[in-house]
Amino acid sequence: MDIVGLLYTVSTWVLPALLAITLHEAAHGWVAWKLGDDTAYMQGRVTFNPLRHIDPMGTVVVPGMLVLLKAPFLFGWAKPVPVDFMRLPSPRRDMAVVAIAGPLVNLAQAYIAMLLFHLIPYFGSYTAPWIAANLQNAILINLLLCVFNMLPLPPLDGGRVAVGWLPLFLARPLARLERYGMVILLILLLAVPLLGQAMGVAINPVGQLLFPMVAGLEDILLVLSGHSR
Repeated sequence: MDIVGLLYTVSTWVLPALLAITLHEAAHGWVAWKLGDDTAYMQGRVTFNPLRHIDPMGTVVVPGMLVLLKAPFLFGWAKPVPVDFMRLPSPRRDMAVVAIAGPLVNLAQAYIAMLLFHLIPYFGSYTAPWIAANLQNAILINLLLCVFNMLPLPPLDGGRVAVGWLPLFLARPLARLERYGMVILLILLLAVPLLGQAMGVAINPVGQLLFPMVAGLEDILLVLSGHSR
């Protein structure tokens, strides 16, 4: 791929990725603020400014290196929004509400991108493919973020939703997993696929779980937005 092609490809990923990450994190902070905890608001995290949410290593360096190395997976993260759950009226319940806000915003962005596809014919032959590529990437990124973050493992949003909604005898041991959650994710996302690749075997447990769920969710949104496969 020449430099022009590379820049074109990058330009179709940057805006969808920034919007997906920024609105996801801002949603957490906004819902926490409205429920009674202004920690994120006071730290300037209830904003559409992506610079307030980007983690230089997790949002730029690590994903960029994986893309350049043509890795079979993509992994990254943003700066987590600070939330003091003890300042919320009902900490367990409200923790779940704050957590689910981010994935729901990603789901909404994917749906809006699908609706905007109806406008593609109104653009010129030069701009239409670029806009279509941005929208397609927005759908993929947002659905992946939505489904991945809803996996029931703390510190992912799904883990916190589960801790907030499960009975205490189940929620407590799951909550204790949070200190090991990132290690478990890194093993499943990076170590296991790389080990399988070294052995000549395609092993990607997270991908094998996520991609069918993403495809099913995409099919539902396609129907709701007036498209067909």
